[in-house]
This record gives sequence, C-alpha cells and structure tokens, in this order.
Amino acid sequence: MKMMNYLASIFVAANAMTTAVSANEKVEQVFKNNCASCHGAQLQGAMASSLLDNQWISDGSDDALTKAITHGILDRGMPAFGHALTEETIRTLIVYIRETSYNVDTAKIQTPTLSKQFKTNLHNVNTREVLSTSGIIWAMDFLPDGSLLYTLREGELWLQSPEGKRIKIADTPEVWHRGQGGLLDVLPDPDYEKNGWIYLSYSKKTGQNASGKDIGITAVVRGRIKEGKWTEQQTLFEAPKHTHKNRGWHFGSRFAIDGPYLFFTNGDEGHQDDAQSLKTQNGKVHRIYKDGRIPKDNPFYTQKDSIKTIWTYGNRNPQGLVIHPQTRQVWSTEHGPRGGDELNLITKGVNYGWPKVTYGMNYDGSPITQHTDLPGMQLPVHQWTPSIAVAGMNFYTGKQFKNWQGDLFVGSLAKKQLHRLRIKNNRVIEDEIILKGLGRIRDVVTAPSGELFITINDRKSNQSKVVALSAVK
Repeated sequence: MKMMNYLASIFVAANAMTTAVSANEKVEQVFKNNCASCHGAQLQGAMASSLLDNQWISDGSDDALTKAITHGILDRGMPAFGHALTEETIRTLIVYIRETSYNVDTAKIQTPTLSKQFKTNLHNVNTREVLSTSGIIWAMDFLPDGSLLYTLREGELWLQSPEGKRIKIADTPEVWHRGQGGLLDVLPDPDYEKNGWIYLSYSKKTGQNASGKDIGITAVVRGRIKEGKWTEQQTLFEAPKHTHKNRGWHFGSRFAIDGPYLFFTNGDEGHQDDAQSLKTQNGKVHRIYKDGRIPKDNPFYTQKDSIKTIWTYGNRNPQGLVIHPQTRQVWSTEHGPRGGDELNLITKGVNYGWPKVTYGMNYDGSPITQHTDLPGMQLPVHQWTPSIAVAGMNFYTGKQFKNWQGDLFVGSLAKKQLHRLRIKNNRVIEDEIILKGLGRIRDVVTAPSGELFITINDRKSNQSKVVALSAVK
C-alpha cells in the first residue's frame, strides 16, 4: 500500500489508536477511527501520504492493499490492523479507497456538450439528439428498415420511423411498474424479415405474499406488430408459481439470440441467497428456444427440482447481454452491490459466485464477505470498483468508427458514463471512458447507419433522450 513515512513515535501512537470494530460497522466510520488521522479525512494525506494519487509502494493491487492493512509495513511506520479489523471489514476499506480515488480521477474527464464534437483516444466524435421523451427509456433496437423500437419503463412500446414519425404501439402487455420493474428489454428476431417476431421482457404482478404485499416476476413474451398494434403474443417464460416473491427489485432483464436459442437474464429479485439455488429462477441467466421450449442439453435439465431453463447461476442483477459477432460467445454485464460491477463471459453451467464472492460491500458500507474468489466459482473477466452501475452493452460492428471495430461499449447509470472496452483473448486490455455526464446511459446499440446510439435519462425530471454518436470526417 502507498504508505506512511513518519517517525516511530507516530507509529506507536497510531498503533494505540486501533480499536476492534463490530462486523456491521460502516466503512466511513472504520476509516475515520483507524485511518483518517494519518491519511486525512478525505484520503488526501496528512502525516502519511495521499491515497488518491495512485503512487504506491507496492503494485497497488487489492491483494497488496489487503496485506498492508492486515500486516502493516513496519519499515514505513504503517501499523498492522489485522488484530482489530476482520477480513470482511478490511475488504470494505479497499472498496472505500477505490471509490474515493476513482471519483477524483474521473472528475478530470471532460464532459461533452450535446450536439458538439468531443475527442476520444481513437476518434473525434459528433453527438446529435435523435429524440426526446417523458419517461425512462429502458431499451431500444432497430428493425431492418431502420425504424427504432424503444420501451418506456412505465409500460409503453414505441416505434420511430427513419423519417422521425413516432407511434405508440397499442395492446402491449400490462406491466407491474413498481420499483425497478416495468417494461424492460425489446429485441427483434434476427430473422425478423421472415417471421416478424419481437421479444419483450417485463415485470408482471402475480399475486400477494403471506403479508398481503404485492409480488411478481420477470415475464418473457414475443409478439408481432401489425397496423400499430401488438398481436399474436406468446408467453415464453414465467417462473413456477411457488417461486414468486419479487417485491420490486432486480428483475434483470436482457435478451440475446444465437441461432435458435434465446438467452435472457433474471436478477436475484432482492433475495441474494437464491442466486445459488437451482430451484429458483432469480440470479440466473436462462436459455430457451425462441418459441419457449426448453433445450434438453441445458446444464441442469435432468437435475431434480431445478429450474430447467437455467444456463448459469450466481448472477446478481445482469442488465447487459450480447452475443459476440464473430465468436458467438455470450457476454454479460452485471450490477454489483457497492463495488464489484462485473463483465462476465457466460459459459454453460458456471457459478458466478454471488453472494458468496463479490468485490463489493453493502450499500450502507457494511461487509458482505471477504471473499473475491472461491473454488468452483468463476471470476469476472473485468470488474469495476467503485460501481459504475453497468447497463446495456453492444459490440460495435458499424463502418463509421473504423478504429472501434469489435470493441465493446458499456453504458453506466450511476456514473453517467460510456465505456469502450477492447477485449483480446477473453481479457480486457483497454477500458476508456468515452463520455460522461450527459445522463444515465441505459442502453447502447449500433445503428444501421454505423452510428452508435445511446439512451440517456434523468430520473429527477423523468426525461429521456436517444443520442447518436457519429465519427468526425
């Protein structure tokens, strides 16, 4: 850890100040009690050096920071805290340091102005507003003729023609617009010109629990649009009745289609331990046929009492899902708690660990677990600490941005950022923040024009925009 270089007398004083903490003590208080007198209340440095400038004695990794806090660095006057702080609490301190440092670093990134040019590492970019609307745009995608489909979370499906004419599609499913729920993903079938199918996911109220509180599920359907109406709806997935208990959180839900298969995500629904159970739908990535049938080669198809659609488990709340255009691999972005947002390569039958392993902590600053890795659980390909609140994503396949070909673009809600990831041999070798500050970026798609479309929204004003990014020629 980037650590202190002060006299032995200060070391003795600091060592005397360490006090045992309870397992649920909040990280801000832990830092104040044990670290602030030397590193400063804002981590800016005091008797000891700053924790914000990325100048470290060691390699600055999470493992190195953990060892430094636990065992101290005696030749630099850094006392050991392992006797006073649990492994879980030390993990929360790492997250807290990363959060504060990240906020300082990203504050230096220029915020572009809508309809103005801005620079990135590989391209100069123009922005233009495509549309603006009341409500929260949750997802969007294009039909073959260039028309744009988008969902409003409160339960509306809209279609905008290439000329800019907008219509609200009538007779769409009734949604349960509660908490994080509503009308969620929309995806036209890759064979849309032949079959006309469009897939929707949404939160559906299904009854009440024993306390009389409304509960629901994530439902998956498909249908067709004819003369401005939603028709011929088919229900593709609804979890068994005995598993219904969602009160309004972590519905997921994103789609990806590969050949005859439809993949979709289901968040842990606020019941994190269920992510490790094969008897529930929540905290999973599922695979079905596009007509709703269940493939017999799904990994848990023959396991007694399992949900047979499960493809992977231990997933907290995946809100990004996409097929790689060349390898056909399935990739997902997943919300962590406070820290530990993930990019995962979704592989048949794999356990992604939530909540037994995580790089994050509870939102109130208390620990979840000290484990970031356990046997039999898959590490993320990439993780963000602090959380950026990952959302929709897209591999760029257009022709406008020649230097971005094959790169993965990931939207961020909380940090209001658009990330460009370069992946090589299933490893992220570059993570560039393309823009920040325009709004919460919920979805990203490549337009037929080769532009990159993003949705941005503002929760306070309940307004959303679709913005197109184009290359400066």
